[in-house]
Amino acid sequence: MLARTFGCVRVVYNDSLRLRRDAHAAGEKLSDTEVQRRVITEAKRTPEREWLSEVLALRLVRDNQAIHLEDLSVAGLARTRLARSVHDVGWSTLVRLVADKAAQYGRTVVKIDRRFPSSQLCSMCGHRDGPKPLAVRAWTCPACGAEHDRDLNAACNVLAEGRRIAAGLAEIENACGADVRPGRVPAVGDETGTRLARLA
Repeated sequence: MLARTFGCVRVVYNDSLRLRRDAHAAGEKLSDTEVQRRVITEAKRTPEREWLSEVLALRLVRDNQAIHLEDLSVAGLARTRLARSVHDVGWSTLVRLVADKAAQYGRTVVKIDRRFPSSQLCSMCGHRDGPKPLAVRAWTCPACGAEHDRDLNAACNVLAEGRRIAAGLAEIENACGADVRPGRVPAVGDETGTRLARLA
């Protein structure tokens, strides 16, 4: 895996150098973002490098017994300034790969409903502070005074909600349990007390 990763890094680096050299020769000026889009993002879509997503999913599953994922509205995020980032990470593909690998390795994957207000709740006291524009990266809870990094706070809330859902599912599974009553079995002909035994 290390050899493949280093090999991929080397190829991407060389591709970037080649792209910049060709652009310079053509009198074109490329920003770092454009180089990344052309080399890394598009490279991930080629068959030779698509295994990287499968490595990001396998590592998550191997390193964690349970994975809690927020069911993001990718279509909604794609209409914001985060559009490129959302498509770059291939969120839907990652979620699908994680679920597949988790099933293989016996891990638990819990999806949090997209309506869950992960970025609005204080992870310390549970106070709901309301929606915030994406530009707000940090905030202070008016109820308990805790200072939050937006993403870290949301991650804590997703983890807590995932654990709550997982505990509920486990409780339902334990309550149902296995059927302890044996199924109906036809009586044997010479069984004591049966009509056939008395007639014989």
